[in-house]
Amino acid sequence: MTDMVELQKRKQPINLAIVHVDPDAFIGSLMGWLEITAFITAQKAGTAQIPADGVTPRLSASDFQNSGVQNVGNDALFAFCMTAALKGDAPAVDKVETTLVESLGKDFPGSLALGYFRADNANPILLEDFVGQAGKQWLQGDRPPPPLRAKEDWNTGLRFFEKARKSNFIHEIMYPLAKWTRERWTLIAEKEAAFLHHIEDNLPIVREALEDPRNDQPFIANMLLKAAPAVDMELTEEYAGFLRSLAKR
Repeated sequence: MTDMVELQKRKQPINLAIVHVDPDAFIGSLMGWLEITAFITAQKAGTAQIPADGVTPRLSASDFQNSGVQNVGNDALFAFCMTAALKGDAPAVDKVETTLVESLGKDFPGSLALGYFRADNANPILLEDFVGQAGKQWLQGDRPPPPLRAKEDWNTGLRFFEKARKSNFIHEIMYPLAKWTRERWTLIAEKEAAFLHHIEDNLPIVREALEDPRNDQPFIANMLLKAAPAVDMELTEEYAGFLRSLAKR
């Protein structure tokens, strides 16, 4: 079995765990994902050879502190916490954290990513800060009153969208994010439209965007683009063009 075949074999279960927010499946597949990505990276760097038995080497305690392993862990934990936040499934995140701390220690690969969803950050700067704070609100059910919800939901959707595009789990995040986007904007259009900016002009545009039946990246990009005026968000021409390009099918 080639390394790339093994990579795909090990990625499938963690993909599903992220999409379905399954903490047990995520915990059970994380180590295998860390092992194969670390081994392939080492091979490319010329610091590892294929073992005689063909079995991917296990990681040692010191390997867990390797920056590459930590980065892969952070990417996976960010993806899981994002989809868990979209479902408001705080117990799933708690279980993953508790189990990984017990088995690997408090500095487990991915602990930095999870920390963004635990921190109280009144002045977010990095994209990760914004995603973590938005995710924390959804995990805690800490929602603002209706007059502020549409704009906050638009911002959450934008930050999650940007973060998903940087992840190895882009497709696994995009599908839940698209479903969440559709659910949120359908609710806004039906029950919270009175709080939108220039309702007469923008509500028909939002409803038209919701008519797209596909839950994917183009749908999210188009929804962000078309809903921006409804929440009084002014996009630069460059960023609007970027969203338009992603919205094309």
